[in-house]
Amino acid sequence: MSGAERYRLLLCGLGGLTVVLFLLSLGVGPAAIAFSDSVRALFSDQSDAIALIMKEVRLPRALLGLMIGATLGLSGAALQGYLRNPLAEPGLIGISAAASLGAVLAIYSGLTAMFALALPLAALAAAVVAVIVVQALAGLHGGTLSIILAGVAVSSFAGAMTSLALNLSSNPFAAMEIMFWMLGSLADRSMLHVWLAGPFMIAGWAMLALLGRSLDALTLGNDTAASMGVDLRRVQMLAVFGTAASVGAATAVAGAIGFVGLVVPHVLRPLVGARPSRLLPASALGGACVVLAADIAVRIIAPERDVKLGVLTALVGAPFFLWLVYRTRRRLA
Repeated sequence: MSGAERYRLLLCGLGGLTVVLFLLSLGVGPAAIAFSDSVRALFSDQSDAIALIMKEVRLPRALLGLMIGATLGLSGAALQGYLRNPLAEPGLIGISAAASLGAVLAIYSGLTAMFALALPLAALAAAVVAVIVVQALAGLHGGTLSIILAGVAVSSFAGAMTSLALNLSSNPFAAMEIMFWMLGSLADRSMLHVWLAGPFMIAGWAMLALLGRSLDALTLGNDTAASMGVDLRRVQMLAVFGTAASVGAATAVAGAIGFVGLVVPHVLRPLVGARPSRLLPASALGGACVVLAADIAVRIIAPERDVKLGVLTALVGAPFFLWLVYRTRRRLA
């Protein structure tokens, strides 16, 4: 079997698994609803209890799990290819931390009590400001090191401001709300969140999808890629703004969900022949599978305790990543 055939088989397998997990996500919840009834309720015009549960609770949650997982996997693969750093992940350029800061300020200031969408809108606004600052610090002619340093600076500042808000909060309920939101979750999301985040995610996906051939050329080095006609400034703009648009929107509606964008490209890279252009769609599907599976797991493991999605991905992702590091070291020894 050729490499191209194996790659197509991999995409088909990941696509099929994504569809299965999406359907399972629609069927899992505290309300015991038969699968046939749940599917029928999605396409009916009735407004009974089952239809409301499916259309207003489970469908938005499943859609956001699919979209956010694809965003984290795709952006992680794109950043690792652009920065040529296998430890790169979507939070490296400070977008996740800045979006979290925006959400924290919305909770801290009481805006969320006055306007239901204040939290995701504030997080999106903070992500936009962060990407402008990162791009201004790095400059149009800045290299990958400038992007990393600018992202670390923005991330550190946003983290410090978030800690300051928690430290100065006189309302323990607001502090608790901030802490719970930062753990990451898809619970209690509606179709409004899907429509709010969707356009930004789609725009980010489109920009990152354009990077495929350029990332393949960058594996040979900047000078070689430039001699092959790759516009390095365009690649930088697409990578930074594509990640900012998609990850900023994902963080705005779900909070911080870690390790997906770091681990998924690592797992799939050996299966695609280490070609960044092939890794992009595979990581998007793989990320969707991981987030959907994790969200199903948090509803099954402890449905009455509301285990946060970000907690589960960290609990599973961190040891798995340590195992990957150990395996890589053994291979190089």
